[in-house]
Amino acid sequence: MAVPEHLEFFVDPGRCIGCQACVQACTECDTHKGHSMIQLDYVNQAVSTQTVPMVCMHCDSPTCAEVCPADAIKRTEDGVVQTARKPRCIACNNCVLACPFGVPKMNTGMNLMMKCDMCYDRTSVGLKPMCASVCPSQALFYGTRAEIEKLRPRSRTTNTFQFGEQTIHTKVQMMVPIEAKAEYVDVTAAMQDPPIGQSILLEMANMDWDAFVSAQEMQP
Repeated sequence: MAVPEHLEFFVDPGRCIGCQACVQACTECDTHKGHSMIQLDYVNQAVSTQTVPMVCMHCDSPTCAEVCPADAIKRTEDGVVQTARKPRCIACNNCVLACPFGVPKMNTGMNLMMKCDMCYDRTSVGLKPMCASVCPSQALFYGTRAEIEKLRPRSRTTNTFQFGEQTIHTKVQMMVPIEAKAEYVDVTAAMQDPPIGQSILLEMANMDWDAFVSAQEMQP
């Protein structure tokens, strides 16, 4: 079986509410042996509670597979990059270091690299990945292009990411504002952007609270 061509995985990071439902659901996938293959990353924990779900983006030319000396990581014909095959994985960590998205994780207890495989046991038979099936805000969405366009009229999709001089195309689609001019996400440049709400928080941190209280007391 293969993942149906009309069904796609979409990530809308701006809708993540940090509930961890996806993390818990991922542990229940039959092929994960109780381990979660998804994580929530803080954008900038010092100034914002904004989180971003991090799943495998399933690159068209997966760097993790390219640097694997044991040929343990395979990409299926339908574009899903599988987790490392245990008989071949030598736990060298090459894939962990090479992935620009920081997805592969080494399970030291099993001497095995494990990562999101888009719940291949489910998606290959037309079911949703576990994470997308429980996400209450639909930050993780699995469905057709027509469905996501109807749900997100002010967003568009992209699957092209720029890391310095490296351009990466992925099977997973990222939702970006429709007015965004660039046809790709410049990841390294975006690292310098402040999180939403940072300026407000900084103003609050620098505020003269005695003056603020006095001003409030003077109001009728």
